[in-house]
Amino acid sequence: MAEERLDHLSPEDLAATRSRRIVDTRDPTAESTESPSPDAERFTRLAAALKDVERRTKARIGEADVRRVKRLEMFSHTMCAVGRVLIAVSPEPFSFMAGVFALFLHKQLQAIEIGHTALHGAYDGLPGAERYRSKTYQWQVPIDEESWRYGHNVRHHGNTGVAGKDADIHFGPVRLTERTKWNRGHRRQLAYTCFALFPNFAFTMNLHFTGVSDAYLGKGLSGTLDFLPDRSPESVRGAWRKALRKYVPYYATEYILFPLLSGPFFWKVLLGNWMSETMRDVYSAATIFCGHVGPDVANFPKGSRPAGKGEWCARQMEASQNFEVPLPLSILCGGLDRQIEHHLFPRFSSHRLREIAPEVRAIAEAHGVRYATGTWPYVLGRAFAWIRQLSKDHGAVGGARAAMATMT
Repeated sequence: MAEERLDHLSPEDLAATRSRRIVDTRDPTAESTESPSPDAERFTRLAAALKDVERRTKARIGEADVRRVKRLEMFSHTMCAVGRVLIAVSPEPFSFMAGVFALFLHKQLQAIEIGHTALHGAYDGLPGAERYRSKTYQWQVPIDEESWRYGHNVRHHGNTGVAGKDADIHFGPVRLTERTKWNRGHRRQLAYTCFALFPNFAFTMNLHFTGVSDAYLGKGLSGTLDFLPDRSPESVRGAWRKALRKYVPYYATEYILFPLLSGPFFWKVLLGNWMSETMRDVYSAATIFCGHVGPDVANFPKGSRPAGKGEWCARQMEASQNFEVPLPLSILCGGLDRQIEHHLFPRFSSHRLREIAPEVRAIAEAHGVRYATGTWPYVLGRAFAWIRQLSKDHGAVGGARAAMATMT
């Protein structure tokens, strides 16, 4: 099956594509009753081909990767210094906005290209990269590292798209698949996504992964809380401790310390810092949603398990989608425009994901596994349209997908 460019598919093509995919469209509340896959041999060959890609890529990882991340770190901190100075001393709007953009570049690189990659373990064990060890790395983002590693690396990557396991297929009050039970609050989820979640993405992600959201919102897909064991005072206090140990120093520095240091320019610096923060959050949210959200992204019922490594690989590929951007934007995306490759090889840094993408695409074609990609505006537009469709009650899995097909 050739690479699928979603922006060129007709409604009929989309329907045919869905019939070939491994996405399960049974009742979202049903338990899995899977039988051995009839495609076991095909999946075995798929796993072997991807294993070979992994082996050859690992052999190339080394000193060059360490030099690259250190150069990115140096550039990032240069942009930080330039941005903060320009924001503070700018005599007119042009230099002020140049400062805001420079500071955004710093924050975006720290969050996705450097921080997200390091916390996945991309630099673990490499000589000279001790600062970037996943278990000790402290990223310059208001999200607790310990909570992130468990919620993202373990829960999300280990159970991508599986109801009751992957807490990221619903996000607070936002319903991202039909496997999340609909409620009346979902009617407002598109507005919430655009005007609350995207502009405050890091803040809300910290609430999600630390379990603070569990303390005050509804239960997750499994009928239990996503990250808290219970809503006892002790559990809630523990969640708040984790959240605040990142919130307090981070936001105190951005919104109190640096504005105070600027003296009479307090409000200008406060505005510039807030603008750069919002830009990073919106850019990161657009990147992450495009890789995971949409009517063409597979998801799986509660209790679902792949039959083997090959089917796990196929699931990772079909529960993700890519989007196409130029290299500078890809760097700012941390390589997550190659979300399919990232889900297959989460410990590879972004430039390695870009290197292997053509080969992974060819392997998908050769083994009949869907490889979805499209322009960034198109994929993002589809994600927003999907969120809007899920704001309505479409019942069992398939209702919203059918509605989306008629809109394409």
